[in-house]
Amino acid sequence: MARTFTRIGKAIEMSVKAAGPDPANNTRLRLLIQNAKAENMPKDNIERAIKRAISKDAADYKEMVYEGYGPHGIAIMVETATDNPTRTVANVRSYFNKLGGTLGTSGSVGFMFEHKAIFKTPMKEGINLEELELELIDFEVDEVFVDDENFINISGPFESFGQIQAYLEEHGMEITSGEFIRLPTDTKELPEDQRQSVEKLIEKLEEDDDVVNVFHNMKEE
Repeated sequence: MARTFTRIGKAIEMSVKAAGPDPANNTRLRLLIQNAKAENMPKDNIERAIKRAISKDAADYKEMVYEGYGPHGIAIMVETATDNPTRTVANVRSYFNKLGGTLGTSGSVGFMFEHKAIFKTPMKEGINLEELELELIDFEVDEVFVDDENFINISGPFESFGQIQAYLEEHGMEITSGEFIRLPTDTKELPEDQRQSVEKLIEKLEEDDDVVNVFHNMKEE
């Protein structure tokens, strides 16, 4: 939970620095606050993150993405938010080296993943999924479905994030969460003993305070 709050807090700070502290005029901040509420992040934490971003002593976080191969040829992408890229890349490289992987250059594995925008909104009476999908087709949305918890899941390209968010808000559809993910275009199946070595590297990466997300192409069990 603490790691989730830290990750959202950094994202809020970067959003405020980019487009200001007023959610009414900052669409990304508006959505991050909604994400924070969905994760039960206390209101005080949200307000502190906004105040930190507008203070003169605020850390200057940058989003950096690192790519490489884990053990057994598993492609791994590491998203970070850091105020010290030199420290972060050194740490990420050391995790790869010590746990049987290799940190690559930009683009070395990125082509194996699709960068997606994912939204969730409650399914309500009167919503026609087929009509909704047709309405969103201009934003290149590729999937609209209702999950087991009765939420509509909407998936589209990373570049359409703002357009999808604007459509949902303009049509009075509550956005429960909105995020970016990287989906592998193909997955690689490994036996259990090999899976464990990959999982050790992923766990080590996720423990780092600068790391926001880790994506990989190892097939889920």
